[in-house]
Amino acid sequence: MTGMLRTADEELTIDELAARAGVTVRTVRFYSSRGLLPAPRLRGRLGLYGAEHLARLDLIRELQTLGFTLSAIERHLQRIPEGSSPDELALQRALIAPWTDEHAEELDRHELDRRAGRHLDDDLVEHLVELGILQRTEDADALRLPSPAMLGVGLQILDLGLPLEMLVQAKGIVEQHTAQIATELRELFAANVLRPYMEHGRPEDERERVRAATDQLRPLTIQVLVNGFQHAVNDVIRDHV
Repeated sequence: MTGMLRTADEELTIDELAARAGVTVRTVRFYSSRGLLPAPRLRGRLGLYGAEHLARLDLIRELQTLGFTLSAIERHLQRIPEGSSPDELALQRALIAPWTDEHAEELDRHELDRRAGRHLDDDLVEHLVELGILQRTEDADALRLPSPAMLGVGLQILDLGLPLEMLVQAKGIVEQHTAQIATELRELFAANVLRPYMEHGRPEDERERVRAATDQLRPLTIQVLVNGFQHAVNDVIRDHV
């Protein structure tokens, strides 16, 4: 199971590795055939896997959660130095871990109505699509819900009866500025934390500090952004009253 305690010298069969990583044996073999996993150590004819294989499988799963294609995952793993330790791979995983635990879902109309707690007619569904709450899929009978928690929020916004065009413009404003904030904050973190760590040769005693800082920065950044936005709105109100 992913995230369980590991020892550097543990030896796992392919079945044990698959069970610990939460994937199938077939998936492990497929990744190995594509060069995403290093070859196992051999004991006679038995292939044995260790902590580095588990760490790589964890990293692959995070990349998949972010929507990386198999080719993109291959390119990303190729940039990781050969022989990287499980701790180094864990740091890589921490750096690209999604900031939300939500996973996109595909729903038919019946399940969508059940989640919404009411019947959603075609016009309401189309409005949710325009706001990005829902997405069309190749299957005409299914819709993609990128963030399940946002379905209720989107419905509450539409229930306000405000012009849809205004809501779409507001969505664009939020996306534009949050994307810019995310880019600038990531560049700042890279310049002041990641780059010095890399330039100093990835010292082992710094690795855990960088990983802990990355984990703790997520909730703190979100809290600061929310607080900053609230104060900014208050300032705008005060300046216009």
